Amino acid sequence: MISNCPLTSSLILIHGRWKLIILWQINGGIIRFGELRRAIPLVTEKMLTDQLRELERDGFVERVVYPEVPPRVEYSLTSLAQSLIPILEQLLTWGEQNQAVERVKQHFSKSGSESAPSH
Repeated sequence: MISNCPLTSSLILIHGRWKLIILWQINGGIIRFGELRRAIPLVTEKMLTDQLRELERDGFVERVVYPEVPPRVEYSLTSLAQSLIPILEQLLTWGEQNQAVERVKQHFSKSGSESAPSH
């Protein structure tokens, strides 16, 4: 057992700098490794491979290897990962709202004489 706390257990499973971004990208349907690599340009190939392996091990991603030359590998979300997508959508909305707040703060801090509106 990972933890008695469901929140702690959940965070342990999805912990990783790129895991949620990878899941979000795979959410569009079946995707190949090269497509994922291009969709997330800041992640290294090794890190992407490691995070995909962990996601597969933990039951979030299904990996299918086709016996071709060169080998074709496709990734898709499991039902467990699909149940996480609504939460990622809420996180996206939260991030968009807070990016807007941060831009307003930056605008008023640069202008100097003006003060930010209070709530």
